[in-house]
Amino acid sequence: MSLETWAMFFLAYLVVTLSPGPNVLLVVKNSVQYGFWSALSAVFGNLFCQLIIVGLVAIGVGEILARLPIWFTIMKCVGGFYLIYLGIKSFRQARKSSFELTKSKSISTKMSSQLLFKEAFLISASNPKTMIFLSAFLPQFLDTNHPYVEQFAIMYLSICSIVLGVHLSYAFIARYVGQKLSTKNFEGKLAKMTGGLFIGMGSGVLLSSKS
Repeated sequence: MSLETWAMFFLAYLVVTLSPGPNVLLVVKNSVQYGFWSALSAVFGNLFCQLIIVGLVAIGVGEILARLPIWFTIMKCVGGFYLIYLGIKSFRQARKSSFELTKSKSISTKMSSQLLFKEAFLISASNPKTMIFLSAFLPQFLDTNHPYVEQFAIMYLSICSIVLGVHLSYAFIARYVGQKLSTKNFEGKLAKMTGGLFIGMGSGVLLSSKS
């Protein structure tokens, strides 16, 4: 992969990542509720799933998925309902009193890293369009004169740097705004907003087509 091709890939994926999606919402919500550095757990969960997806794309699984409507439908339903579940969960958190919220924080912080990792992983893994998108996106930047394994590795490492930078930037901004405003009010409003967005995205996934 030439430097020019890599630069085009980097800029293109950066533009895609800058558009807030379910993983960004999860990172923002959890950085406010559990602290800035807890956002790393969600980011790593997303990137671990991306590693698996990039590997599957490299062996052509994404193209197979695109040709099997039944599996696409199953994964789409799982992903859509999971996002709706996260939305309902956010609304329930918004209804908690400040005492209950503080208490749940002290209990859940000990296990939040594993839970946030799993949530982010499941969000990425349950969306079939992620694999189909990468299956169409990544091969455009491959150089047939060089080994594919090295090029996929370079693209994945680039994805890691982009996702880390963008997602943690969103988390820092959300955390900064939350500290400037009333913590209780901000967390409640953020939980309601992310809950509505999760439900909206989940509904969009369920109603979307494969194209």
